[in-house]
Amino acid sequence: MIDSASSGDVSASGERAAGAPAAPRRVVVFSGHRVDVPGRTPPRFPAAKARPAGVAIARTLAELGIGAGDLALTQGSSGGDLLFAEACLDRGARLRLMLPGPEAEFIEESVRASQDGDQWVRRYDAVRAALDALPNELLDADGLAHGARFARCNRWLIDTGLAEGAEHARFLCLWDGGPSGGAGGTADFVAEVRHRGLPLVWLDARLL
Repeated sequence: MIDSASSGDVSASGERAAGAPAAPRRVVVFSGHRVDVPGRTPPRFPAAKARPAGVAIARTLAELGIGAGDLALTQGSSGGDLLFAEACLDRGARLRLMLPGPEAEFIEESVRASQDGDQWVRRYDAVRAALDALPNELLDADGLAHGARFARCNRWLIDTGLAEGAEHARFLCLWDGGPSGGAGGTADFVAEVRHRGLPLVWLDARLL
């Protein structure tokens, strides 16, 4: 069973605990490419694509009607995840970061390691400061290979989105249509969403 430190706001009877956030109107779950590491060949998501990607994500959230009363779920990597997080906060949605392991380790491998990494860490910190709860960390991940942790986190994101409101959940990706560099990337997220027959909105990173 995959669990988090703060995911249990609903009692066994189905009633929400006193003081817990109201059930969201809509839930949007996101996965997207992180910004390439310096010198990646061939490039997949270079830093120059970040701005147009942010515009495309914000436009899509507007089309989906995401705003106050809605819940947004993502990991928080540089690039797509943080662009999505910023856009959701701008629209007044409640954001939850769900990490594949300890936060400090995640920041080093999935935020700072990218091109312009220190800038992305500052953006991560700004997003984190705007949260109404600490980022959730995947438990029972010790000993798992890197890709297995991220694949499990993808399933955790999807399961949480469905648990929060299956009939109103939407799944959004920023993806180039190709395989991931390793297990647990955006292609893995897309495959899992499609396998379950869930509604997927695909922003094609090749068109940015």
